[in-house]
Amino acid sequence: MNVIIIGAGIMGTTFATLAKEMAPDLDITILERLGSAGAGNSSAFWNAGTGHEANCELNYTPVDEEVISVEKALKIHAQFNVAKQFWAYLIRKGAIKDPKTFINQTKHCTIVSEPAIEELRLRFKEMSAHHFFEHMRYSEDFDEIKSWIPYTMEERPRHEKMAATVIETGTDVNFGALTERMAAHAAQKLGVQIEYGTHVKRVHRSPTGRWLIEARKNGAPVQHRADVLFVGAGGGAFPLLKKSHLPFRSRFAGFPVGGRFLRAEISEEQAKDYRAKTYGKAKVGAPPMSVPHLDLRVVDGRHYLLFGPFASFKPVLEKGRGFFDYLSSIRLHDIPGLLNVALEHFPLVKYLVSETFKGEKSMLEELESFAPGLSKKFDWKPIEAGQRVQIIKDGDLQMGTEILVSSDKTYGTLLGASPGASVSPEVMLRCLEQLIPSIFSNEDAQKKKREIFPEDDLNTLIRDPDRYRKIRDEVNRQLGIVQSGA
Repeated sequence: MNVIIIGAGIMGTTFATLAKEMAPDLDITILERLGSAGAGNSSAFWNAGTGHEANCELNYTPVDEEVISVEKALKIHAQFNVAKQFWAYLIRKGAIKDPKTFINQTKHCTIVSEPAIEELRLRFKEMSAHHFFEHMRYSEDFDEIKSWIPYTMEERPRHEKMAATVIETGTDVNFGALTERMAAHAAQKLGVQIEYGTHVKRVHRSPTGRWLIEARKNGAPVQHRADVLFVGAGGGAFPLLKKSHLPFRSRFAGFPVGGRFLRAEISEEQAKDYRAKTYGKAKVGAPPMSVPHLDLRVVDGRHYLLFGPFASFKPVLEKGRGFFDYLSSIRLHDIPGLLNVALEHFPLVKYLVSETFKGEKSMLEELESFAPGLSKKFDWKPIEAGQRVQIIKDGDLQMGTEILVSSDKTYGTLLGASPGASVSPEVMLRCLEQLIPSIFSNEDAQKKKREIFPEDDLNTLIRDPDRYRKIRDEVNRQLGIVQSGA
């Protein structure tokens, strides 16, 4: 079977690696527009690098009439546990030599002030009762919070009432480095072909029923044919879906959201003072990806602090693509949905437009509000973050991700954004199960799957504390993540 994957980001590279590990006879080629793997939204500073496991993000535990819902948090945490199983397998196999090249332990903290303290207190009560979050701690004591996250508290007035939670086993993940190493392993050891500098312009059915992929490589037209096509091209998946002539294409449109961060390089000694990712509470009307947070990042052995994100409305699908590409992806049937989103979510649109024109001075003022004194402690510079394209489905704005597979199981794609990269192995496993189910009828493939994923059933992880703890502790050991006192 010939499989073409469009996009050598974290999703496409994970899909290729999983498929080849379980079905070595597959003929797999990845077509990538940029010059290397993981150079788009997967690259180190085009995302926050948080290993999203719902430890600290308030938007994963919504409040409805003073009732905290933890279902989404449980699912995301379970998905990240599955992701860690896959990455631990790559370590055991030697595909990645040192886990610290892509994953480093950092505290995951949440900090709020009035009037959100009661919400955080309720969140802690609900979450810490579950085995996923049994090591979470809560405090309203100034000195204790300062011991967890000193840079947010050093110059904050002691009379200001604050509350915080902490989990010590959170992670910072360099998804760009992870993608690069996976791509090298897939190409050198698994026989995956990767063609860089290949911009796919159109996909459609050939008369034989196979997929015809029309692209340009270094400016020259090229064609590929595939029995199965997977499009993992981030925002670039939308125009290809529109040109696919698949019946469900008219149900979806894209809503691009850009962003920026403030970044400061710090020394290794300074990083020891603040080994954390600290999330606050998003402004009213802000999208989920705009929750303010102050993060320690480890990239290629160097240490940085990142603060943001500062959202923006930029009608661009991907890095290196212009407004015309986005415009050409819109069809007449998309216009009512776009107008509906503009009307129903006018506060969001207004927020994005205002954020787009925010200057460096205003960005530093927000940092100062989040962590008093920190704007003057380091040399901060604005940097561009990745471009995310949220889903508009049947006229409604969606903030998650969605796997789409054609009825004949020859075309698959992933649309949407957060939590994205953090849960890519679990999401790509489900996509593979839907798109190429024949793989899983093979006994050797099932054996390999159990080797890679000792437990991939999310409900089992959620409901069986002993099973979860056993797997958690083993993969954490392999990835260098240590619980204090363990």
